[in-house]
Amino acid sequence: MSGLTGLWHFSFTVSDMDVSIRFYRDLLGMVLVHEQRQDNEYTRRLVGYADASLRVAQLAVSPASSTNSSHDLELVQYLSPAAEPTDPERKRAGAAHLAFTTDDALGTYERLSAAGVEFISPPNEITAGVNKGGYTCYFFDPDRVTLELVQPPTR
Repeated sequence: MSGLTGLWHFSFTVSDMDVSIRFYRDLLGMVLVHEQRQDNEYTRRLVGYADASLRVAQLAVSPASSTNSSHDLELVQYLSPAAEPTDPERKRAGAAHLAFTTDDALGTYERLSAAGVEFISPPNEITAGVNKGGYTCYFFDPDRVTLELVQPPTR
């Protein structure tokens, strides 16, 4: 029986690629690995839209941290077909979030807050479970996708 062997990447659909790249690269410090336009039959078959034309950006937390695909996060902007934005409210079934680690949750929170990033709360101390002693908080990307900042506990 064949099964899963690893993780390739995580992806979000975005409304404005330029805004999203500035957020993930310039504010969060990710590395832009590759950017491309996908306007071909293979992509249209893959996504299931006969007129699909996509702009795709691939980012890594750092070159050394990336997965087998050379990137951790893929951003996709549908140039066509056009679509209305969805409500990525985190309590809805199907909503996703992506957690990033840091060695300074408070400092990262303060820097991103000063840059206008919206947080649900400042870093909260984790008081139970396997990550007790660490800190965590949720914040939003430009399309209001929920992201998490995690400072693991000192072990």
